[in-house]
Amino acid sequence: MKEPALVIIGNGITGITVARTVRKQFKDVRIRIISDETDYFFSRPALMYIYMGHMEARHTEPYERRFYDDNYLELIKGKVESLDPESGQITLSNSQIIPYDYLVLATGSIPNRFGWPGQDLQAVQGLYSMQDLETLEHWSAQGIDHAVIVGGGLIGIELAEMLHTRNIPATFLVRESHYWGNILPPEESGLVKKQIDAHHIGLKLNTELKSIEADENGRARAVVTTDGQEIPANFVGLTAGVRPNLSLSHPSLETGRGYLIDSYFQTSQDKIYAAGDCAQLRNPDGSPGPVEQLWYTGRMQGESLGKILGHRIQQEHDLQMRNDIVERDQATPGRSPYDRGIWFNSAKFFNLEYQTYGFVPAQVDAERTFYWQHPGKDMCFRMVWSGDAQSGAVTGFNVFGLRYRQNVCETWIAEKRSPAFVIENLKKANFDPEFFERPERKIQKAFKEFLKKAAPASA
Repeated sequence: MKEPALVIIGNGITGITVARTVRKQFKDVRIRIISDETDYFFSRPALMYIYMGHMEARHTEPYERRFYDDNYLELIKGKVESLDPESGQITLSNSQIIPYDYLVLATGSIPNRFGWPGQDLQAVQGLYSMQDLETLEHWSAQGIDHAVIVGGGLIGIELAEMLHTRNIPATFLVRESHYWGNILPPEESGLVKKQIDAHHIGLKLNTELKSIEADENGRARAVVTTDGQEIPANFVGLTAGVRPNLSLSHPSLETGRGYLIDSYFQTSQDKIYAAGDCAQLRNPDGSPGPVEQLWYTGRMQGESLGKILGHRIQQEHDLQMRNDIVERDQATPGRSPYDRGIWFNSAKFFNLEYQTYGFVPAQVDAERTFYWQHPGKDMCFRMVWSGDAQSGAVTGFNVFGLRYRQNVCETWIAEKRSPAFVIENLKKANFDPEFFERPERKIQKAFKEFLKKAAPASA
């Protein structure tokens, strides 16, 4: 019997996780992974550390290069030009035709561009791919007198820190009234702003890009804001978010913001799946739902899809599970719908660590949130809930400058613990190293004061 062919387009965290998960189940599946970005999978969040001199590019590869041959994973460097679902094949730019029985689209994201005049000039770029890093190195070697970073998200702050390590001055243009205003409440944003100010990064709030102006050689020389201000800049970082990479299309493949999928990652084509940054989940009523664009959700989706594919491959080809690996390393085929679980994310703003669990809105309800900030350090804790503070259910946490255990915080949310219960048991979440300040007693004292002030209003 001919072994089934699984083709994966994209060698990022999602695509590689799909491949690994299927290979942990079966030997007799031909797995081919196609990418035009790099020869080998690398950790995208580590791009900044290459530029900062902390790592070499090869150090960002999670697996030894022999891993792919050892696991019979065929790597193909190339760009996919077209897709033919009827014949079950794709065509590369070099005219190579690759057939598939199952196809996974894991094409990732591309930086947003909003049609700004001058956005295609030299020394204007995003920061997403290895090629973006190489281009940034090129312009750094040419000399950057001043940079402007458009957009105040996580990629923007990473780019600012990277430039700072090379003594390149930079200015943020942020359209909101405070940094990352669509995600963070003003108090947390204020702590991030302190880091930005401490590192001498310019921050212009309520400011949007109008155009990028060129010098006589076609390189950026300045940006013009919507209020008419001109800021010198011979490098412009466009970091106003990313969007799904839908570069591979076909009339029969339904898309919204991303490739539209159900909770089993199935697209509108029977043998084609999509996962990771490029995929958009459908809501239960069939309408377009969320796009999840985090590293950890990409890994989770890859594992889930790998098991779903394994189940289908086993059913359709009657393959035997591997018997040469230990049980704990073997993935089990299964057709269970994808469930991300409780939202989690973490980041670092220069020296300030950030974790969030559950959902904390940027605009919080003053009666259903408790916020504590250290009087002398960049450290804070926020909790939000539904109901009242004594018997309601916690729904989210923001933690800055502290390290709180993910499993503990998620358990409190899943079990709908009350805010009072959480505060009483807060020290169980802290996993900061020995000799670090543990502020839980201060937080508990502040929460008691919060309850006293809230009591008259709730009576």
